[in-house]
Amino acid sequence: MIDRNTQDLLAQAAEASPTPELARRAIRLVDLTSLSGQETEAEIDALCHKAVANHVAAVCLYPVFLRQARPLLAGSEVRLAAVANFPDGSDDIARAADEAAAAVADGADEVDVVAPVNAIMEGDVGIVGELIEAVRVAIGPSTTLKLILETGILADPDRITAAARAGVMAGVNFLKTSTGKVPVGATPEAAAVLMQVCEDAGLRVGFKASGGIRTARDAAQYLALGDAIMGKDRITARTFRFGASSLLDDLLRVAGGGSSAEGGSGY
Repeated sequence: MIDRNTQDLLAQAAEASPTPELARRAIRLVDLTSLSGQETEAEIDALCHKAVANHVAAVCLYPVFLRQARPLLAGSEVRLAAVANFPDGSDDIARAADEAAAAVADGADEVDVVAPVNAIMEGDVGIVGELIEAVRVAIGPSTTLKLILETGILADPDRITAAARAGVMAGVNFLKTSTGKVPVGATPEAAAVLMQVCEDAGLRVGFKASGGIRTARDAAQYLALGDAIMGKDRITARTFRFGASSLLDDLLRVAGGGSSAEGGSGY
């Protein structure tokens, strides 16, 4: 259950304004993402060039594009991320670990792995720890590992908290809301739950909002919530990310003095 204090923080965050200052701050936290499954090589080239030009945190892709993207990001601070066990969240731990290891071999700095959602829903929270331990062994200690919890499916705050804590104990670096491939992606309520787990862990673990984060107005709400729970001076690309495809365009518009779009759905 969301307590009264968190409800108040959510209400305050909902009023946050997408100012140019906030937009410029958020740009540095974006994992510029392309996971439609229909990407062309030209589109990947354009995405990587756009990421470097705007100094985002990372580019997140399907593993098949890693070898193409790696040299395009070379010499920049933009990190390269790939997905594993995506988007289904299978309970085949060995497969997930193999996919993650292959992604690192092909140049990934970061791996976003989907938790075994159905198993968690059936009460097996322990499988989260098993997955993360296996993937961590496969990718080594220096690769950033993000756990996608599909909070729109897990739904219950206590269930989300239990799964998130299992991931933290097993060695994840980020807790992430969604694949963006299900009807309910990120929500402020689920974000608050994950942020609190991050705060309880002393920000050894960061938070990533993904799934329907499309506008600077959306970003303002999540950043306001993060500032309140995690601390504004502690939020950097090491502790806070936005996974999105169209968000960057809206942030750039607002950073330049324009207005934020109304919002929408999607990754």
